[in-house]
Amino acid sequence: MAMTFEDHVSAVDHAGKRDEARALDALFRKVSGQVPAMWGKIAGYGTYHYRYDSGREGDSFRAGFATTKAKHSLHLMGLYCDAEAGEASKALLAKLGKHSTGASCVYINKLADVDMGVLEELVQLNWNAMNRAYPPA
Repeated sequence: MAMTFEDHVSAVDHAGKRDEARALDALFRKVSGQVPAMWGKIAGYGTYHYRYDSGREGDSFRAGFATTKAKHSLHLMGLYCDAEAGEASKALLAKLGKHSTGASCVYINKLADVDMGVLEELVQLNWNAMNRAYPPA
């Protein structure tokens, strides 16, 4: 049986992180208008089809996050594949609060360490960039 978002959250071994995962879910649902689908251990919102010049193609989520006992990994590919969003994200990341970045992710240890309004702006910026790069069908 496929894992549901609630299965994933319930498996997180820290009550505070479970509550934060639910808060992130509410934020991602608000921005995307989508319910999460589990892509492994990542709660993904929306989908898109990609095709590389090499011919490789597949489907992925437009935005998502994974929660572990240690941190939240926010998967915001649009901030990295869209030059306009990438530039705009720099100012938002500077105002976000305590976080780190890597590849196409923003890592947050605790939501209390960040400005949730700025985080919502980042998720919205990503969503808009993904919709420009991969227009919804």
